[in-house]
Amino acid sequence: MRKNHYIIGLLVFCCSLNLAMAQAEPKPVAPIKTIASLDVARYQGTWYEIAKFPNWFQRKCIADTNATYKIKEDGNVSVTNRCTFEGGGKGEAIGTARQIGAPTSPILEVRFAPDWLAFLPMVWGDYWVIDIDPEYQLAAVSDPGRKYLWILSRTKTVEPSKYQALLGRLVNDNGFSLEQLSLTPQN
Repeated sequence: MRKNHYIIGLLVFCCSLNLAMAQAEPKPVAPIKTIASLDVARYQGTWYEIAKFPNWFQRKCIADTNATYKIKEDGNVSVTNRCTFEGGGKGEAIGTARQIGAPTSPILEVRFAPDWLAFLPMVWGDYWVIDIDPEYQLAAVSDPGRKYLWILSRTKTVEPSKYQALLGRLVNDNGFSLEQLSLTPQN
């Protein structure tokens, strides 16, 4: 009889442990979805950062973050990022983006390292356009691992209903958790 209690207790313990481990394991998230196609000519111009996941390379930027994209003669895109630092100083980083795949691919890579380092894969970062409105006025950009997220707009402010609709799509269509999303102050 004692042996049966021991075996039953051991089974209950093992089942409880398995259940706890299953609950502790992160649920698999579906791969991130990009938009169907990107018209780079329409995408070029200035975009203002409305919100982002905080990241190490923008740690000094406290406000007025924007990016200007322009198609270069070689078909790649020049990228000029600007922001305001604490104390009012301005910062600027100049880089290059390239489309991966078809001419309408929403998957790009961007680098801010010097041209002579362009052959190194590690200097290129993922820049995936995952949401954009039909008028090319509001967009979301991320990477395949959802580590980074930027919400960009052609204007410094966004209509609240459009912003909330975009957030809903990020959660529902792309599995984002938005707890770390940080609004970017505009001056």
